[in-house]
Amino acid sequence: MAALIHRPEYAGYDFGPEHPFTPARLEMVLDLIRCLGHEVTPIAAPAATREDILSVHDEAYVAMVEALGRGQTIPESEQFGLGTPDNPIFPDMDLATRWLVGGTLHGARMLMAGQEKRVLQLGGGLHHAQKDHAAGFCIYNDLAVAIQAFLAHGWRVAYLDIDLHHGDGVQNLFYAHSRVLTLSIHESGHYLYPGTGHIQELGGGSARGMSVNIPLEPFTGADDYLEAFDAIVPRALEWFSPDVLVVQAGADAHFADPLGDLALTTQAFQALYQRIFELADAHSRGGALLTLGGGYEAQVVARVWAILYLTCMGLPLPEHLPAEWLQRWRHLLGAGIGRELHDPESAIPDLPGREIRSRRNQDVVTRLVDSLHRLWI
Repeated sequence: MAALIHRPEYAGYDFGPEHPFTPARLEMVLDLIRCLGHEVTPIAAPAATREDILSVHDEAYVAMVEALGRGQTIPESEQFGLGTPDNPIFPDMDLATRWLVGGTLHGARMLMAGQEKRVLQLGGGLHHAQKDHAAGFCIYNDLAVAIQAFLAHGWRVAYLDIDLHHGDGVQNLFYAHSRVLTLSIHESGHYLYPGTGHIQELGGGSARGMSVNIPLEPFTGADDYLEAFDAIVPRALEWFSPDVLVVQAGADAHFADPLGDLALTTQAFQALYQRIFELADAHSRGGALLTLGGGYEAQVVARVWAILYLTCMGLPLPEHLPAEWLQRWRHLLGAGIGRELHDPESAIPDLPGREIRSRRNQDVVTRLVDSLHRLWI
């Protein structure tokens, strides 16, 4: 029914101890799943080859990543988005990233072979990486490499991005492709990196209407988020009728995440995941491939991605977190996490100004629906 992909080499994708995109997040989630009593043996996928990477990225860029990872000092590296605060250079970063890309690509190949209907890649989701440069903690775009493989197989691909940040890399790489529908629901680029993902970005040339963005106001909560999702995503998938659904499942839209200002709860993520799997079952003949992505508050990502795993596998959600897991990860979780899997009511912020936010979000959805209606009929 569903498969999990992960391997220890994912820990090599490491920008350093002060960087928010820490591989410890993945270790915490896998450990939590096991402490909940699930004996998981993840599939250890092979690393992507250089040729796989070149299906999406420029030769000059890949050569730069390889050279920097070998320790060469190259003054123009920042022109490729490397050696910056977001994307520091680290040893063997080409291979470290190819391990992540390989996991996502292997998941795609499993779906194309009909081996599974759901694949969760416990890593990846590097959706900001561009054709010729790194961006936003992302060196190679594993999602785009997998989508390219689906296209070579003759499939139509719907890409859904629920990360806090707009999935600009994937959108840009397929902006003029008529067999790729990109859907991104995110905090508005008027307030947040990467500054894109506006409703006017609808696709290029014959692919007009194939790029769909739902930019939301800062501090948008669960009800308004899910209302916007329900207004756009189901009808988009019904109209497009994809062979496969590819999902970037970043967890940074949670209210406690330090890098943004959406306000989802763990309960909202559970509802969102349930919608996604129902939509995949209804509209994608080849199934669903999911990766992780952003998420920068340790106690949040561990719980949210454990909920993703349990929902993907059709397993019940426990009420409480295992005491042994809490103790083992206390140094990252902090003292105030509590025992509950879900956010307690007392921790959910009461944010003022909801009426104004709701009105603005509804206006965005209405204008987007009007634009898409003219393109889709």
